[in-house]
Amino acid sequence: MGHNIAVYPFSPLLVIAAVLALVPYLACGFFASRFVGWVRGFPIAVQILLPSMLCVPYLLVSIDRGVFSARWLALYAILPVVMAALMAFGGAGRKGGNCWLEFLVLAVLGLAVDLRWFERAWPAHLSVFNKVLLLDAGIYAFQAMRQLEGVGFDLRLRGRDILIGLREFIFFFPLALGLGLGLGFLHVHRFGAEMVAVLLKFGGAWIFTFFFIAVPEELFFRGWVQNLLERRIGRTRGLVVTAILFGLSHFNKRAAFFNWRYVVLAAIAGIFYGRAWRADRRVGASSVTHATVDSVWSLWLR
Repeated sequence: MGHNIAVYPFSPLLVIAAVLALVPYLACGFFASRFVGWVRGFPIAVQILLPSMLCVPYLLVSIDRGVFSARWLALYAILPVVMAALMAFGGAGRKGGNCWLEFLVLAVLGLAVDLRWFERAWPAHLSVFNKVLLLDAGIYAFQAMRQLEGVGFDLRLRGRDILIGLREFIFFFPLALGLGLGLGFLHVHRFGAEMVAVLLKFGGAWIFTFFFIAVPEELFFRGWVQNLLERRIGRTRGLVVTAILFGLSHFNKRAAFFNWRYVVLAAIAGIFYGRAWRADRRVGASSVTHATVDSVWSLWLR
């Protein structure tokens, strides 16, 4: 659902760190086969150790802001390597393999983000780096090392992705509006500006939300979690369980303890996001639904 965007001063080291942090995400999103082929072209030892480079953005940011810690540097170097090794040597996805390792890695990633385990490593307003680096580690482990099939992580949107995504938004919106208003979670307000300004603001919010909120969350919950659950408990149960997990991941958003209204609405939204993804098994489709829901909410219903 919606997220607040903080503004902070830039510096050369911060810009370099941001670019480096986005490289795995964008490289795999736009050039998946080339990215995976490039990684798999190295000897296996190099493949395992390569994601240790994800500690570099932390190094640059921490030096720039004067908060360097060897402990956090080690975490961002070692955790991605452990994840890559588990996917490479744990037999995940193979007959007789340890499928539980996949869910272990996903649990660590999900809890680390939702419970903000590592955010204190970062200066104020820069904890977004934590989420991006954990996403990169997951992309490397599941896309390059595990080579999980049926994920549908492709940032090159097709017309059908947009149509499916908007279809699920249209199905979800009346239900969400009625329930949200009834629960006191949504509050309708007008956007006091001309139509052109409204469309420009909506377009900017939608693009940012799509790339930096919707796609990462949809890749995790639909491309990885729902994808893997479907193989083990079936299509319908996989959809429902993933939606419940998605709802629960919002328990501490906009609340000090447990925001049950947010959980309920997010879980219902998760059903429609999951339907959008499984139509063609494309993260782009569910991300269109997700980004549209978040953008409408943040501009007119928060």
